[in-house]
Amino acid sequence: MEFLKQFMVFAILGLSVFEVNAQSSAALQKAFQNSYNNESKKSYAEAISDIMPFYAENNYEANLRIGWLYYLAKNYTASQNYYNRAIIARPNSVEARFGLIKALSLLSSWEKVMDQYNSILKIDPQNTQANYWAGVIIYNRKQYTNASRYFARVVALYPFDYDGNHMLGWSLLFSGRKPEAKACFERALLIKPGDTSSTDGLNRSVK
Repeated sequence: MEFLKQFMVFAILGLSVFEVNAQSSAALQKAFQNSYNNESKKSYAEAISDIMPFYAENNYEANLRIGWLYYLAKNYTASQNYYNRAIIARPNSVEARFGLIKALSLLSSWEKVMDQYNSILKIDPQNTQANYWAGVIIYNRKQYTNASRYFARVVALYPFDYDGNHMLGWSLLFSGRKPEAKACFERALLIKPGDTSSTDGLNRSVK
């Protein structure tokens, strides 16, 4: 009989905890819904305020959401801070790192942008977006041989992609690898016939 009494106490306590958690979850869902509604109205301060009562520094979802809203509000420093907290909460999150890159780009923090692309590629070496844009940054630094490695990964995954072939062609051309560059420009011109930049690259690669 004593065992049954104890069991009933535990069951009641467990049910109470479940009800509290369910209520908390419902309140959080409502807060996010209100935040989305305010975002759609471009009321970003209100959208942030909707989330703040539920904010905790180690809460990935709240930090990600607030980081995005501060980005939309053009407060890129605050956006950067919240995205960094999201990354601390979930170190393997690629989505939080891409969010951080948006803020860092508008702060012209290019070294930090490159660090994030490299971090993404350690987590997901085949990520085409990270490979492509890391390649663009390195290409703009005139490090053509290094840039070609990033673009080559894009083309390996998407052989009939214009952007990958076009940038790989230019990287190879400026690295002195004209025959390989020629093949890239020819492929790019199949995707975008008559493209001025690829036509220029093709002409240079056969001289």
